[in-house]
Amino acid sequence: MAQTDLLPAPPGLRLARIESLPFGENSYVLSRDTGSECLVVDPGFEPEAIIEWIEARGLVPAAILVTHGHSDHIAGNAGLRDRWPGLPIVIGRHDAPKLTDPVANLSAPFGLPLTSPPADQLLDDGETCSLGGFTFVAHEIPGHSRGHVVLRLLECTPGLVFGGDVLFQGSIGRTDFPDGDFAALAAGIRRHLYTLPDDTIILPGHGDPTTVGRERRHNPFVADASPD
Repeated sequence: MAQTDLLPAPPGLRLARIESLPFGENSYVLSRDTGSECLVVDPGFEPEAIIEWIEARGLVPAAILVTHGHSDHIAGNAGLRDRWPGLPIVIGRHDAPKLTDPVANLSAPFGLPLTSPPADQLLDDGETCSLGGFTFVAHEIPGHSRGHVVLRLLECTPGLVFGGDVLFQGSIGRTDFPDGDFAALAAGIRRHLYTLPDDTIILPGHGDPTTVGRERRHNPFVADASPD
């Protein structure tokens, strides 16, 4: 069964993590201490747990944000859309085709072929997006998936980044998939994440949160500076 917990969050925000089986994928629900709107990030294979958490608190989702199109991060899209038919799905432009392609989204190779409803809004690198009273900047970091984006919340101290499968606590996303590229992943981490303040919180697609400073100093896979 999915496990749900509240994570420490910047002042004024409420952040729930729903960890779903079978891949231990983190889905997130972001809301404010006041108001009813929320955002859902990367709904996994147990959307009923996300729906239960939202409804128990009287929240109303404004959008589904997707960091990339792999199956464990999109499996809950259809279930959430069944519950809230008008709920828009937002994803990076170059990963949008994976939503409707079970081979590209890696569900068919794992024997769990699935598709998601298509995207309603596409994000480009550097684009600012406002949804549900929150404003994000999307940074495209390919390497784990061709069109992977991380979503950096603006007007928030400390900073907050929904990182998907780019940077983990002490690790990084796999690069052995068909469109994987370690060099591109490392370059994107250095350019878009390691340039952020040390206390910026990274919310990964698997495992526990970490900070930019911790990974910049100690991540064994991507060092702070590019090798000579």
